[in-house]
Amino acid sequence: MRILLFAMLVFACLNAASAQAQTLQAGDSIYISVYQDPKLDRQVLIGPTGMISFPLVGQIRAAGLTPGALEGIIKERLKGKFTEPPDVSVALAGIKPLEEDLKPRVYITGEVLRPGYFVMRTKTDVMQAIAEAGGFSPFAARQRIQVRRKINGVESTFVFNYYDFFTGRNVDDNINLRPGDVIIVPERGLFE
Repeated sequence: MRILLFAMLVFACLNAASAQAQTLQAGDSIYISVYQDPKLDRQVLIGPTGMISFPLVGQIRAAGLTPGALEGIIKERLKGKFTEPPDVSVALAGIKPLEEDLKPRVYITGEVLRPGYFVMRTKTDVMQAIAEAGGFSPFAARQRIQVRRKINGVESTFVFNYYDFFTGRNVDDNINLRPGDVIIVPERGLFE
């Protein structure tokens, strides 16, 4: 019985060590905790570019780093914001399954409630994608939404004005999305 218990303990420690040594990649979900300020604790999805955004720190390239290396970067950037050195922990909350790479995805970033990606199962237009992302945040510039699409290796940009769509003035800009499209909802300006 003791041998079995010891073997299970060793196996659990090895799994924890391999999770810490595993490099992060786009699509992984991580949990970041800051002991000094629990309001900063959150689960973050690593975006398609490999970047994450974290309060008081800004943008960080997380893809290719181990959770421990990401902890070090966040600690370093938070160092001047607290009276004592911050205690940060990063844990892998979910690993992107390999078959996820093959599914058609649309990415949405900026001033929406749940930025990230979602898998396209049926025809999807811009408004449906915004709804899938939880809708606009309070600071969204709703008249300057961009849809970026690569066509034959050249990036094209389409502009979508939510107010024109909502009032019925222009419903044609609510285009159907294609796999790989990126929707950017910018932050509104001071007088918007």
